[in-house]
Amino acid sequence: MEELYYMIYIIVFIVGSILGLLLSYKKHMEPFIISEIDVLTLVLAIVGWFLLLNHGLIGFVSSVILLTIAFFCIGLAIGRRPGYGRKETAIGILVAVIVWILTSGVIFKF
Repeated sequence: MEELYYMIYIIVFIVGSILGLLLSYKKHMEPFIISEIDVLTLVLAIVGWFLLLNHGLIGFVSSVILLTIAFFCIGLAIGRRPGYGRKETAIGILVAVIVWILTSGVIFKF
């Protein structure tokens, strides 16, 4: 059964990457010149990486569903055109790691 979950995760990530690429080409017709942070991509990256690293904090929803949503959101953020989405992904990873460190008890033992 685990193989089925892995296949679902891979397919959802690929679909998210393709949709991210299509949305990025629709939004940015010019070559990479915009250096500002896209708010929608930032929110998707934070949600995706948060769910991937901290899905255990949300106990009332199945982890399979949370991981599927996480891989889709990460695929949307990473699948942007070359140059777009890298800052947002880095910020999303940073926020998710900070939350994971604070909630896992690595630094503070409660």
